[in-house]
Amino acid sequence: MSHRPPLPSPPDIGPLPPEEFRRWYGGWDPFDPSTIADFLAGFDRPWWIVGGWALEMFTGVQRAHEDLDISIDAADADELRRFLTDRGWTTWSADSGWLRPFDHRFREIRPSSNIWVRADAQSPWVLDIPLTPFRNGQWVNKKAPHQSMPLAEATWVGADGLRYLNPEIVLFMKSAQTRPKDIRDAEQVLPLLDAGRRAWLRETVAQVDRDHPWAQLA
Repeated sequence: MSHRPPLPSPPDIGPLPPEEFRRWYGGWDPFDPSTIADFLAGFDRPWWIVGGWALEMFTGVQRAHEDLDISIDAADADELRRFLTDRGWTTWSADSGWLRPFDHRFREIRPSSNIWVRADAQSPWVLDIPLTPFRNGQWVNKKAPHQSMPLAEATWVGADGLRYLNPEIVLFMKSAQTRPKDIRDAEQVLPLLDAGRRAWLRETVAQVDRDHPWAQLA
């Protein structure tokens, strides 16, 4: 059985613009860090906040958010699916620009894809879960898979008691993006990184793109 998602035809077709995406799939009314802990109460596997909310917690500077991203070990995806299904939520596999149900009928999911969550077809999406591969019990950098470390080293615990992905790792995940919001994030976060975090970002970016400006960070 193929683990690849189906490809669009023609193959060079681009992603749907926001208005068309909303028409096909619906909009968002996401959770935020103040509500996610109650939502996941009772799910006994590790989870942590990634993306823009992780950067906001680190900088203390408010920014706009389109959604809330958390991550889990990809091996825990089916356990999370059952947990949410038992509580009346529907889970979907979001992979390379396409969506399909992630339920008892379609349980296969790629470990580098995402899970989207909503109550039903008439309800907005509330949560985006980019999965993280683990190897030998350690967090794996899915954009640089040779790199792994204990989850406790890849994350930190904020004043709210929630676990967040390290800011330098969030920036690395965004390093290939040139969206205005990603540029603003870098401008806010880079000056706040200590020498160790800057060194990690510089060295890791250089491994995948030696011409990237961050490969020359002082």
